[in-house]
Amino acid sequence: MALPRTAENFRQFCTGETKNAQGRPQGFKSSKFHRVIKDFMIQGGDFLNGDGTGSTCIYGTKSFADESFDRKHREEGLLSMANSGPNTNGSQFFITCVPTPFLDNKHVIFGKVVDGMDVVHKIENVRTNREKPNMDVVISQCGEM
Repeated sequence: MALPRTAENFRQFCTGETKNAQGRPQGFKSSKFHRVIKDFMIQGGDFLNGDGTGSTCIYGTKSFADESFDRKHREEGLLSMANSGPNTNGSQFFITCVPTPFLDNKHVIFGKVVDGMDVVHKIENVRTNREKPNMDVVISQCGEM
C-alpha cells in the first residue's frame, strides 16, 4: 500500500529541503529522540521544540490526514506516524521495538527498518527518566537513499 503524502512528508524532513518561515531548512538532522520506552518504541521528529510538543508538516498546515490503516503493528522495526488523535500527522514518528497491536487503526505505518535494528535496540536501552533519555540521542545525519 503506497502512502504518498506520508512518505513525502517524511522524505522532505529527512533531506531538509523543506524551509521554515525564515527560509531555513527544517528537518530531522540534529534533532533528538525525545521519548524512549523499553519494550515498546522510540520516538523522534520534534525538531521544533525537541520535547514532543512540536509538530509541523510540509503541506502548509500543522498536520495532515491519516492515509491508511491497512498495515498492522505486528513486528518490531515498523516506522509509524506519532499523532495526538485522528488526522493529526505531522513531523513526529516512532519505530516499534516489539509488536504493538494495540496501536492498530490509530497510527499510520509507512515504513520498516531494513538494516540497523541493533541501533534501534541500543536507543531503546538508553537510561531514561519518565520516558525522556538521560543523554541526548541525536540524528546526526539523515537524507534520502
